[in-house]
Amino acid sequence: MIPMADYTFKLLASRNGEKASVSGATQIRAGVMRPEIIVPGFPKNVTECKKDQGRGWIEPGDPIRIIREPHFGVIGTVKSLPPELTVIGSESHARVLEVTLDSGEVIVIPRANIEVLEK
Repeated sequence: MIPMADYTFKLLASRNGEKASVSGATQIRAGVMRPEIIVPGFPKNVTECKKDQGRGWIEPGDPIRIIREPHFGVIGTVKSLPPELTVIGSESHARVLEVTLDSGEVIVIPRANIEVLEK
């Protein structure tokens, strides 16, 4: 099971019992399409919005979730962000990051293959 971000869970829980529309459509190859949940109207119990609080960058110590195989769904912590391009498994050059997994193992993955989680 992949854990849900705490803020997302609380937001959804605050709308418990209300009508919602869910689209589970996803697309991996051509472009990223994420599942969507739409609940019309305004939330009753939400007093803050984190939309404008995001940094827009990744830094060491950030919690992340890997969104591509072979580590899909695995959560780790950014260890470092090497500035140079690195040859990856497909033999293309990409910016990568080092991720420390809960087991202590450090893996290197393309930066495009992660999503940043809330701290």
